[in-house]
Amino acid sequence: MNHTARRIGRTLALVLPVVMVLSGTLAVTRVQWSGQDTETQLLTASSETVSKQAKAPAPQDVLRDKLLLELREKDPGAALTSLQRTVEGRPSLAKHCMSIARALGKAAVDQYGPTRAHRFSRPVCDTSFASGVAQFS
Repeated sequence: MNHTARRIGRTLALVLPVVMVLSGTLAVTRVQWSGQDTETQLLTASSETVSKQAKAPAPQDVLRDKLLLELREKDPGAALTSLQRTVEGRPSLAKHCMSIARALGKAAVDQYGPTRAHRFSRPVCDTSFASGVAQFS
């Protein structure tokens, strides 16, 4: 139940700003600000909006979602191992390691309970997994 509510919240958090930007952009483009043809202005605004919308998710978000899925399908230990290997292979993700490990800790508590989740703790990203388990216990 909590997972479903979180997923709905995430979806709204992503979709609502896009809808607001689209509606605001289209409303502004309908006002004739200059002597230009309104049709040209609409086409320009629409193409700019589409290019802003098409941004791919950040690599750390993709990694976090992949690891959360791995945690659910296997166990937190497998997800932590994957996190450690990924960060070693892509050092640019190291600055996100602690937040991802904390998210894994929270997900482990949600799935296994605090006592069992704590058993999976290991020193990945300065014990951030254990911190996430403790924070959400």
